[in-house]
Amino acid sequence: MEEKVLHLKKNGIFVLLLNVLLLICAILLIAKIISSQVGVNALWTWKETVYVIASVILLVATVIVACGFVSLRPQEAVVLTLFGDYKGTIKEAGYYWLNPFCSPFNPAALTKLNQSGDVNEKKEKTEVAAGEQGNKISLKRLTLNNSRQKINDCLGNPIEIGVAVIWQVEDTAKAVFNVENYKEYLSLQCDSAVRNVVRIYPYDVAEGVDTTGDGVSDDGSLRGSSEIVAEKIKDEIQAKVKDAGLKILEARITYLAYAPEIAQVMLQRQQAGAVIAARKLIVEGAVGMVEMALNELNKNKMVELDNERKAAMVSNLLVVLCGNHDAQPVVNSGSLY
Repeated sequence: MEEKVLHLKKNGIFVLLLNVLLLICAILLIAKIISSQVGVNALWTWKETVYVIASVILLVATVIVACGFVSLRPQEAVVLTLFGDYKGTIKEAGYYWLNPFCSPFNPAALTKLNQSGDVNEKKEKTEVAAGEQGNKISLKRLTLNNSRQKINDCLGNPIEIGVAVIWQVEDTAKAVFNVENYKEYLSLQCDSAVRNVVRIYPYDVAEGVDTTGDGVSDDGSLRGSSEIVAEKIKDEIQAKVKDAGLKILEARITYLAYAPEIAQVMLQRQQAGAVIAARKLIVEGAVGMVEMALNELNKNKMVELDNERKAAMVSNLLVVLCGNHDAQPVVNSGSLY
């Protein structure tokens, strides 16, 4: 289905005035009929019959003409069908009068997702009661914020992730005719794309994991490569919704965390890794300080130490430098040996 954009004259005001004139004529005819029947000797003649038929025709024409008015704001469109046949799409803002038998078509008009651009219940009821207002298609940029999903990463760890997608309708004909409901279709494809991409990556950097598909392990991860992951999610969604006439402008990860059942364990694991890294740094620094102390003692020849005394000194210095608590000094007033 290809989109056909209609460039029509904005004749709504002119037809509205004409419709008001028809209504006034119908009212005047009805008033004339009533006035002619007032009186004792009033008789029904062929003129009254003509007036009745003419007033009925004018009233019916007024009602039919009133069904053809369409008002469009900027960044709005309406898809028109006539007896089931697609006639075209109007995208220019303005006040139009169309064929009253043309009906605006939008199967997703009442669908409400967790996204910008959707109306609340009170406003929605008002628009639907007003006629075709509920069948307009928004061409603005909309934000879809799907609910958080629980997905297993490439290592099998359950994580929770939320994604916000910026999208807009690009082809109105494909959006309303190629799929049953383009909003629900987008939401479903968004969930599917997120699952497909997340399963490729570990939550954090892991050894021996290939996230690029080149056969070489790399340091890609959901937490460290969020921009790359978001771009892949965007491309995945775009490939799935192209036939629905939708354009994906941007995708962003809005929430990322381990699932509650393993969050505490993973936190302890991260804390253990941080403690080990800190201890490693402390030990490396302490060894350097001990080496520097021994070199200075040997350089200045302040004290002559054999291997056993050097080992004791190294042990004491490492205990002092690497301990979690302040060392308690011990004064030795005797001989070194």
